Amino acid sequence: MAELRDEPASWPVTESEDLHRDGWVVALRADRVARPGADDEAPFRRIVLEHPGAAVILALDADDRVFCLKQYRHAARMRFVELPAGLLDVAGEDALSVAQRELREEGALTAERWTHLVTTYPSPGISSEKASIFLAEGLSETDRGDFVLRHEEADMEALWVPFDELLDGVLEGRITDAPVVIAVLALHARRARGAGATS
Repeated sequence: MAELRDEPASWPVTESEDLHRDGWVVALRADRVARPGADDEAPFRRIVLEHPGAAVILALDADDRVFCLKQYRHAARMRFVELPAGLLDVAGEDALSVAQRELREEGALTAERWTHLVTTYPSPGISSEKASIFLAEGLSETDRGDFVLRHEEADMEALWVPFDELLDGVLEGRITDAPVVIAVLALHARRARGAGATS
């Protein structure tokens, strides 16, 4: 039996229209997509949110506490418990480099050990975003460099949460930010399989 895996594919686009595009890192377009082998069907419309990708960090200290942030998100009208994260919006940076930068900028932390936990497409029905989630360990404090917290970030609240308490919050539905849920469950699964915190 073949290994179960996602596969690259690209259906023909007969027409593409920018709905919104400016100087920021995301854009919105409408594509007309043709289903291969279905020449008798008209192309159908799909909205695509172009996204450069993101890196997410589950930073775990020696006491098994996770560095979390509470941050307001306007689209959802919620103040979420989150993990440090950032966009792959600098040319030439890979996901790990972005994760290291974001941990420094948002958490004023550095890590000795980095483990890739999982990569996901959070909402592939509408967005091209790919999120790489990392475990960071061996933490130490540092400065933020020249990074300045602005807008929602200027209102962020930092907190250290015991991993088991964060897991309970996820399982009980009190913690709902998708990257947090995925990161916590991925680490919990690694531990359940005997992989420990690091690989």
